[in-house]
Amino acid sequence: VRRARVYGIKETTGREQEFMFLNQIDKDGFIWNTMVKNAKKQKPGMNYKFPDGSCGQIVEMQGNAGTEFRAMKFDFVVTEEWFERNGHIPLPPYIKRSDTDEDGLRYQNVYATETGSAACPTAGLHFTPELMDALRAKGVAIVPVMLHVGLGTFRPVKVENIEDHTMHSEFFIITDEAAEKINRAKKNGKRVIAVGTTSLRTLESAADENGRLRECSGWTEIFIYPGYKFKVLDNLITNFHLPESTLVMLVSALAGRDNVMAAYEEAVKERYRFFSFGDAMYIRSDFEK
Repeated sequence: VRRARVYGIKETTGREQEFMFLNQIDKDGFIWNTMVKNAKKQKPGMNYKFPDGSCGQIVEMQGNAGTEFRAMKFDFVVTEEWFERNGHIPLPPYIKRSDTDEDGLRYQNVYATETGSAACPTAGLHFTPELMDALRAKGVAIVPVMLHVGLGTFRPVKVENIEDHTMHSEFFIITDEAAEKINRAKKNGKRVIAVGTTSLRTLESAADENGRLRECSGWTEIFIYPGYKFKVLDNLITNFHLPESTLVMLVSALAGRDNVMAAYEEAVKERYRFFSFGDAMYIRSDFEK
């Protein structure tokens, strides 16, 4: 998880403005897509000064990106070192405190290696090095894939027809080694269990119509909801998600809406913890069979 929450001082007012940096727009890293609080007042041409003295300017964003998004342009390449100097760990909004140095370690999956996500794929927070070792000892093959989570995944669905909802793009990578291991597991009748909806979306985005994977990388806008036919995934480990979110629709596509709603009723009754640091569930796609 990148230190993606950055505060700049607005040149015209001297007021602090929060930006959530999601992904670079140009290939060189001068222009970034950001999610902005109080977005209507942040207009093209406005300048902002960041803690290390660097400056950025809002510029026109191409396409229908959404009312809360703005493009921020710099006259230098924005690097991970820039985020380390200026940014904060993007803790979820229900955590009512500032981030700490410890959060930079805790709000990460133990197996994460590549910086670039705007939020933590939180099903992975349930895994420790000891648990990973125990799984391997039982003969479970652990295969890494990558997707940098953007905040579009968590946005509520506000349209009447869910097919009209637009997912924001997220970057994924599947290596040749990972693809081969997963293909071999499927061929041998083994179950493919994704840790988190992030891993699930990566697999389903990269698979061909026959469910085979190959080495690839790119941007996915896949939106999975009931009626979707899974090509690779068998089972899923995932957190309990926000109501009306695309993630609730995704798990409903896998387990059936009635089963998912029954699980949520049980979770509420038994006072399970929800959201990023909450409890998780194991969903079998063959539950009804």
